[in-house]
This record gives sequence, structure tokens and C-alpha cells, in this order.
Amino acid sequence: MKQPVLHTVLSPALLHLYDLSNTIVVIIDVFRATSTIATALYNGAEKIIPVDSVEQCIALGKATPNSITAGERDGKVIEGLQYGNSPGDYPKSFIEGKTLVLTTTNGTRLLHMALNNGAAEIITGSFPNLAAVTEFLMQQKKNVILGCSAWKDKFNLEDTLFAGAVVNKVTNHFKIHCDASLMAQEMYTLHQDNMHTFIRKTTHWHRLSAYGLEKDLEYCVTPNVANVLPLYKNGALLAMH
Repeated sequence: MKQPVLHTVLSPALLHLYDLSNTIVVIIDVFRATSTIATALYNGAEKIIPVDSVEQCIALGKATPNSITAGERDGKVIEGLQYGNSPGDYPKSFIEGKTLVLTTTNGTRLLHMALNNGAAEIITGSFPNLAAVTEFLMQQKKNVILGCSAWKDKFNLEDTLFAGAVVNKVTNHFKIHCDASLMAQEMYTLHQDNMHTFIRKTTHWHRLSAYGLEKDLEYCVTPNVANVLPLYKNGALLAMH
């Protein structure tokens, strides 16, 4: 049986260059959407409905029982929504049993782009659920796209580092002839032991730490603290057990 193929897509602006049919797309938005999604589901959220517009977020929040609306644009909570995009906002005592309607600058947008481009299956990944993601990909034996949400279509480092962590774990299970994957893996292996120091150099760190979010960001690069697999099904992300 021939090995499935894995590619890393460094920005949503490059997604159209790849065939997503029969492919699992991993949405990666380390700071902070996919870290928050894993955390909320790990802490017992019933489901997460990712939407790409604020208006839709507010409308769905009103129409969905036992739901909360959350989202940010440029790192700040949006007016009209109840909560932000910090993993720390969603402890078990608060989120258990609730539906989270979420919109973010980059991650939820990429998820909808992947859907519209015919992705066979969509999951979300970040360091807090690294093991769940890699185990799933190795079991499924399907082609994979690691989709980095980036920052407004511009390359970012933290999403690429996570893609590299995935490549590093699954490399023997896939055919990987992809320079973006090679670069991501090399970068991850170079910095995996000093991740908390290295991420302080990233643009996103400077942008978000200005809002006092350092603890958030350190959590977002900590492996397996919310090890659950968010799978997109019928319009929502559910924890797959």
C-alpha cells in the first residue's frame, strides 16, 4: 500500500495551490484559536461553532441555547461578544456543557476556506493537543495538509513550529516531499528544547504580549496539556473520543 502524502501550507494565501479532496486538513492557529478550541473541548465544552464573521457569531449566540459568544480581531475582544480568545478564559467550571460560538482573525477564516475548497475532513491542532493530532493522522492513513493560519496571510513562526512538531512525529508514516514541511521540521528540532525563549522573538508575541498575554502564549506552546482531538462535523467542532 502506498504511503499517504503530507504537505505544509505556510499561509492561507497558498491554500488554493493544493488539492484538498480526500485530504485531512489540520487547521493550526497556535496563538490562540486552536489552543483555545482544544482547551475548551478538553474542559468539557459540548461543541464549538467556528464562524468567520462577527455578525454571524452574535446571531448564532442568540439562537443557540446554553451558548457563549467569543472572538477577537487583532488580539482584542470584539465589541458585542462576551469573551475573548484566551485558553485561560475557559476552565472546566465555566465551559463544561456549554456551546462556544467563536470567531477569530485567522484560524476560523482558514477553517472556512478549507471547507469551501473541498477538504474531506477538518481537525484543529496546536501544541496543547499535539499527541492527539499526530496519533489521529497516523491511524487514518490519508493525505494530510498542515494548514498554518499565519497572520492576515503573512507567514508566522509559531504555526510553522507546530507543523514541524507534527512532521517530526509522523514522518515515517507519510511521503513528505515538501520544502515547507522540511523547513518546519528543521526549525522545530532546532528550538524544541527552548520553545518558551524562542517564541518571545516572534512578531505575534510582541503584538499579544502588549495586551499582557504572556502566560497565555507560554501555555499555547506547552505540549499535551489539553490532549483532545477537535473534529469538524455538521458545522461544529466536537471532541472525538
